[in-house]
Amino acid sequence: MSKAILIPFALPLPQILPTIEGNVDYRDFREQLQRIDELLVQSGLETQLLEADLQRWRADSPNVSAKTQQNHELHSRRALRCNIARLLLQEDFRGFAVRLADSPLLQYFCGIGEVDRVRVPSKSTLQRYALWWSEAEVRALIHQLLRLGAQAPQQLHLAAPLDLDTCFLDTTCVVAPIHYPVDWVLLRDATRTLVQSMQLIRNQGLKHRMEAPESFLRRINGLCMQMTHAWNKDDSQRQRKRTLRQMDRVVGTVRNHARRYRDLLDQRWSQTDWTRPQAEQVLRRMDQVLEQLPAARQQARQRILAGQLVANEEKMLSLYEADVHVIVRKKAGAEIEFGNTLLLGENPQGLIMDWELFRESAPADAQLLPRSVGRMERAYGHGPKAIAADRGFDNLTNRVGMEADGIFNAVCPRSPQQLKRRVRSWKFKRLQRRRAQTEGRIGILKNVFLGRPMRSKGFERRELTVTWTVLVHNLWVIARLPQAEQAAVRQRAA
Repeated sequence: MSKAILIPFALPLPQILPTIEGNVDYRDFREQLQRIDELLVQSGLETQLLEADLQRWRADSPNVSAKTQQNHELHSRRALRCNIARLLLQEDFRGFAVRLADSPLLQYFCGIGEVDRVRVPSKSTLQRYALWWSEAEVRALIHQLLRLGAQAPQQLHLAAPLDLDTCFLDTTCVVAPIHYPVDWVLLRDATRTLVQSMQLIRNQGLKHRMEAPESFLRRINGLCMQMTHAWNKDDSQRQRKRTLRQMDRVVGTVRNHARRYRDLLDQRWSQTDWTRPQAEQVLRRMDQVLEQLPAARQQARQRILAGQLVANEEKMLSLYEADVHVIVRKKAGAEIEFGNTLLLGENPQGLIMDWELFRESAPADAQLLPRSVGRMERAYGHGPKAIAADRGFDNLTNRVGMEADGIFNAVCPRSPQQLKRRVRSWKFKRLQRRRAQTEGRIGILKNVFLGRPMRSKGFERRELTVTWTVLVHNLWVIARLPQAEQAAVRQRAA
């Protein structure tokens, strides 16, 4: 297939940005956005993403007019910039749509401001923008940005090239957007989802004989309150078992009604105001809960009634997030977390060089180091020359492998005797001292950019959000690095 060629298009004539005085924070943010705009244009990253999207789009729509292609390219450019600005501000889709409509600066950066009008994307359009590119395409964009900053820093107007020879590795947990997993809370969630789905179906005129759906919600909420306060009673175990049996009976009744309503909608959806895809959306929501409900009920009986433990790998934590795991880290304030393990590799300037979000339970940290080195070799054409990490990444295989590859081993050894010998090296001590800052970098990435918890649902979207976040974070860091012009001015002044 021949390469798709971008058709040049004129950007809308933007409004003149107002002059804001007396607000240094706004001035810094404005300069930051202008610097990121320069990075996107000077590095060619924007053009690369537009070409990748156009290649895929033309494969699905080969016979389109030039005007249609230009319109698609315009939306593709807006998608890139809206995603960057939204993650930089840590806004949800609805909140960012409001800020975009109210801010001339954001309108200028996203390319939607015009002299005579401002057409702002809706929250649904912003959600489609978030899924515009695949995770692999955004990842390739990040690798190109870092390679360009290391090999041709003058193209990004950097005073010094990016350092891709030293990497600091660490792991963390990306908390999933779920509540604290309690067995009986899963039964409450299942009841709410099924009852609300049945209410939607009944509002469309499809009804089956049953009690008022609201009555089941009142019962399950009352039983949840009883279960919560059972701990304060002398016979708490007996009270909890009795309450769970009552909850189980309510859930069983709701399940039987939900099955009948599910079949009713599947057979008679044409009698509603819904289209078939809209009806299938409700059917999928009900099937997702109905398929998992037997396992959730069995888990609650096993843990509360029988008093038996359930292995972490077999434990159901959420009805809506399947790829979530129990991560025991034993850290202050987060001894146990529920989510996915994230491996991060940072360079000395604070840029994220390598990352991996694990769908399944992550291997031990020591097994992650070789695969991280392999990814960096493929991404940048060469592996790191020095690696620093905590003692969890240390084992004999890694020590031998790094020595064979000519990589300086700054991983903290597990053995106290080896540590005493290693601290005699000034380079080892300097890299280990710098490694302490990686914890702060992880905190910035998770708390400032990703959010706690991350709003994205489903592993694929969480993985895509993490990669977008790494891109925005790296642009933010590069925008704060000294520029060549600033370094020249300082030299002349000295």
